[in-house]
Amino acid sequence: MFQVAGGRALPVARLLAPRGGARVESVRGRKSRSDPPARSKEGRIKVPPPVDPVEMVVLKERFTEYQLIMRALRLEFKEEVLRKKYEEETGSLAEERARQEAQEHQILMAWNDAENLRMLKLRQLRVQKETEEAEHMKQEVILQREQEMQTFIQEKEQEILQLQEEAKNFITLENLDERIEAALDNPRNYNYAIDREGRVVRRTVLN
Repeated sequence: MFQVAGGRALPVARLLAPRGGARVESVRGRKSRSDPPARSKEGRIKVPPPVDPVEMVVLKERFTEYQLIMRALRLEFKEEVLRKKYEEETGSLAEERARQEAQEHQILMAWNDAENLRMLKLRQLRVQKETEEAEHMKQEVILQREQEMQTFIQEKEQEILQLQEEAKNFITLENLDERIEAALDNPRNYNYAIDREGRVVRRTVLN
């Protein structure tokens, strides 16, 4: 016979028989915080259990021994981790890592050389283009200066030709008498008045 909750005895056949559905046993719940204390517990004062001094000494020794054991285990695990790390850095794993790093370094150096070559070509093209543009600008400046110089020379030549034409009418010692006789034969009166349109409206008579 088996004992179950509630203190009732159930036969073995009933326990081993197939169950047709879930069977829920009634269980007494806990008291809530607002429930008053039981009548049998009213006025009871909790007193801590007495401590045996001998047992306290034994527990203290065992706790100290436990702390020492745990500290030794922690140091042992730490030493093992450091040993594995050292073996990885200096042992066979370190050789494999060094080989991988060397291979990766070669790959990166090859990529770096290819990138430097590409940048060199781009820089050469840029410098060549800048040189051609500077040369083109220089030629344009030279042509512009030559054109300005040609224009300046032509203007000065025109001024010289105009001065030469005007110099033919200058009064010199050779034609001074002729110019005086011509001025006396053809007198001109500049004492006159003009209107707003520039027409002569009044002229004084020469004496």
